[in-house]
Amino acid sequence: MTAFRQGVSAAKTPHGMVLLDERRGRYWQVNETGAAIAAHVLAGRSLDVAVDALLADHPADTDRVRADAAAFVTALRNAGLLAP
Repeated sequence: MTAFRQGVSAAKTPHGMVLLDERRGRYWQVNETGAAIAAHVLAGRSLDVAVDALLADHPADTDRVRADAAAFVTALRNAGLLAP
């Protein structure tokens, strides 16, 4: 994941971010954790770096955080929000 697909815009909110798919007229509300993952990966960092940053701020089960982060990126991809 390096960029959102053309026609997808993102806006930060006090509780995360909102993604708008302008072509389909659909939007997604993303919590703070999802917004942090997206910010790291969209900046060109690996998912592992994003997970490490999350764990540094919020200690938790590493395997669970890694699986949840991967599932989030897969959900973005499956929703057609990411550039190929």
